[in-house]
Amino acid sequence: MTARLVPAGLVLAALAAWAGVALAQPKPPGESCVACHLEIGDERLVKPVKAFEGDIHKAKGFGCVACHGGDARAAGMEAMDPAKGYIGKPGRRQTIQVCGRCHSDARFMKQYNPSLRVDQVTEYATSVHGRRLRELDDPKVATCANCHAVHAIKPKSDPAASIHPLRVAETCGACHANATYMAGYKIPTDQLEKYRRSVHWKTMSVKGDLSAPTCNSCHGNHGAAPPGISWVGNVCGQCHAVMAELFAKSVHARVFTQMGAPGCATCHNNHDIQPASVEMVGLGDRAICAQCHAADDKGGQTATEMRALIDSLRREHAKASALLERAEHAGMEVSQARFELNGANDAIVKARAAVHAFTLEAVKKEADAGLAISAKAHARGERAFAELRFRRNGLAVSLAIIVVLIAGLVFKIRQIERRPKSRNAG
Repeated sequence: MTARLVPAGLVLAALAAWAGVALAQPKPPGESCVACHLEIGDERLVKPVKAFEGDIHKAKGFGCVACHGGDARAAGMEAMDPAKGYIGKPGRRQTIQVCGRCHSDARFMKQYNPSLRVDQVTEYATSVHGRRLRELDDPKVATCANCHAVHAIKPKSDPAASIHPLRVAETCGACHANATYMAGYKIPTDQLEKYRRSVHWKTMSVKGDLSAPTCNSCHGNHGAAPPGISWVGNVCGQCHAVMAELFAKSVHARVFTQMGAPGCATCHNNHDIQPASVEMVGLGDRAICAQCHAADDKGGQTATEMRALIDSLRREHAKASALLERAEHAGMEVSQARFELNGANDAIVKARAAVHAFTLEAVKKEADAGLAISAKAHARGERAFAELRFRRNGLAVSLAIIVVLIAGLVFKIRQIERRPKSRNAG
């Protein structure tokens, strides 16, 4: 047991020495930092104190010295004695060390939130932000404080948090959508604008699906980096697994790599991804295939045939669905047929996904299955109407017979009434 604990102790000691301060501890009683900062009246000192009221660290019992060091029990300037560990406002490099002092210590973090990852510092070191800070001392790259709203840090589940899913794009856009700030980096600054037009943002903001992709879903968070051409499919494949698997086995995967084209983004774009539609397939005005293929090449012909199969399936599904709906409104029992027709709708979805294999056979396999289901459902609808006609004809004949019987009965009654009364009396 002792042999296993010693290395962990050495790691913690080394981490503390690297940071230059002891591991943060909960706020001691009688901390004087807040009182002094409020009394001074300088907005630069007052604002952080007020913001800290809603900070998660304060809620967990941590005070100013946890990050800034010093002696909070001292009433005067001696509270900020460097000999007592006071570091003041951490520099950009030092910020990573200060935050990592706790957040990289699994044993320490387990006391407060066992679910939090403790590899953020390591991840950050691999990111484009971390590398530029370490290698170039870039004064503009993001550090912990840029993304986590220093002094007002909240859990990501809090809608007011800077890292809440609905606010991540805004947080990243604070730098990346600022053309002046980003000048010199030679990267676009329209990502936020494009993302807010995308199906991903609409899914999240309008439909309320907080699992929809935002910046860190694709780029990572602490290990932020632009997706490389060779693995953008893996990024998209986190959600669109079926399409990614089909694409990876397709001829386009190899050709796109040779061309230096970025996989999924070649057809779907990246930040301004729009809802996928059947119109993207084929050689029509809105077809993506038409950007590279023409009617006289094999790829163009395949795209046209794939589109035709999907359109045919959609038409047959719609016809069967409309027929069954009319039959149901007419009072016929077709619930089982309508349920089975859902299989054709599933086939449409699968056929659209199969397009990413870029072979006619893959789409035809799914389309044929859906066409068979649609045909069966349509036949059931026709039988329902045939049965309805039989019932109506039978009802008409029955009514005719009843009318004849009633007429005969009325005739007979009147005939009886017209007989002479004298004859009846005698």
